[in-house]
Amino acid sequence: MTGKAHEANETTKRTPVANRKFKDTVFRMLFSDKEALLSLYNAVNNSHYTDSGALEIVTLENAIYMGMKNDLAFILDMNLYLYEHQSTMNPNIPLRDLFYIAAEYQKLVDKKSLYSSALQKIPNPHFIVFYNGSTPIDDCYTSRLSDAFYHATGNPSLELIVTTFNVNAGHNTELMSHCQILNEYSIYVAKVRSFAEQMPLDDAVQKAVTECIQENILADFLRKNQAEVIAMSIFEYDKVEEEKKLRKAEFDAGVEQGLKQASTDTALRLLKTGKFDAKEIAKLCNLSIEEVNQLNNQK
Repeated sequence: MTGKAHEANETTKRTPVANRKFKDTVFRMLFSDKEALLSLYNAVNNSHYTDSGALEIVTLENAIYMGMKNDLAFILDMNLYLYEHQSTMNPNIPLRDLFYIAAEYQKLVDKKSLYSSALQKIPNPHFIVFYNGSTPIDDCYTSRLSDAFYHATGNPSLELIVTTFNVNAGHNTELMSHCQILNEYSIYVAKVRSFAEQMPLDDAVQKAVTECIQENILADFLRKNQAEVIAMSIFEYDKVEEEKKLRKAEFDAGVEQGLKQASTDTALRLLKTGKFDAKEIAKLCNLSIEEVNQLNNQK
């Protein structure tokens, strides 16, 4: 092997290959692992399940509403759970979950007749949000689909209840104590947020990742997925900032524009780090290589 070829080979070994698009989140990536998800479930439900094989992940990868995926959906003991992660307050979560659960049920009963004389049984639904935004909220609160109805009634014909947990560092200490991964994730987010107040975002994310590895916080996960985590964390932060701007105008009309701007901002940040090539950035940020090259010429 020539010197240059050997050097290129060593660089490939050192540099994690990014293989996820920006619409994934660090939270979703962490808890897509069954063992981690079961630990989170046990913490929320104060249960002690040990067989992760009994948990069936049924997340609808292509179910996108308002440009966002359902984060995690799974069935356990004939109950269907929809878990969402949020970095900004969104009062429309119950309505979004209504669309998600309808799509889940449609998938589950596909090829089965709903016109037969037999009752088609379906799993009981449960809706949970894990919130780690900067706007202060209670440790736990519930929101209802009926809150959005024009005419409130005491007994609505259709209802959907969502429970939101504040998973910022220092909140829901009992929940955090029962799920070490969730606790360490909250520490990582707090570090990114704190460092971002002192330095450029890409430096803040890199420092948070490095410091967490040194302190054995999500260390194995961060070592294995460093490139993806850095890119996703930068995008998540950019996206939150874009959503804040959009809320000053008309949020619903500007979501797609905001997502596009956030992905462009993230691509620029990644280009400036010099640690990602155009192909990796295009894949992570859902842009074409031509768009990335144009941004590279503008930076």
